[in-house]
Amino acid sequence: MQNIFYIVYLGWVLSEVILNRVLRAGQGDKKPEGKHSLTYIWVTAIIATVAAQLIARHTYFPLAKSAFVGITGLVLILLGMAFRFVAIASLGRFFTVNVAIREGHTIKKDGMYRLIRHPAYTGSLLSFLGFGVSVNNWISLVVAFVPVVVVFLYRIQIEEEMLTAGLGGAYEEYKRGTYRLIPWVY
Repeated sequence: MQNIFYIVYLGWVLSEVILNRVLRAGQGDKKPEGKHSLTYIWVTAIIATVAAQLIARHTYFPLAKSAFVGITGLVLILLGMAFRFVAIASLGRFFTVNVAIREGHTIKKDGMYRLIRHPAYTGSLLSFLGFGVSVNNWISLVVAFVPVVVVFLYRIQIEEEMLTAGLGGAYEEYKRGTYRLIPWVY
């Protein structure tokens, strides 16, 4: 069973490394100056997941005394990955790992983007939640999830400012009819 955990964790990390290498903004894309949100996400994610693992190994505050908790966490990681990949594929060439507006950029308003503006981030956060659950420790869950949520909210703020500046009233109108991350909640 432990091998399954490591395979899922490794697949998750490798998928993000590959996305980070392949889907960067190009030289002709408009990017915000000096925001570094991608760096903050990576640093926060690494520190949070390593700290959560260490805490889980050295403390005992289980979510439940059941192997089902770990399996639930892995399922959440996989669901988050799938949600993220569908969101990325749906955006097509307009998706970049760093905040950017591309030539001919339009607002995606169908599929999952009909309800939420940042489904790729929703998928990532679901995976981090799953990671926290999979280590089956309350403290680790908080350490793995909360800092990452904070840095993603910072990233969303930067992205929405740039999209509003670049796409104007159309993006403002889109914001009024959608949620940031969770339909009917936020």
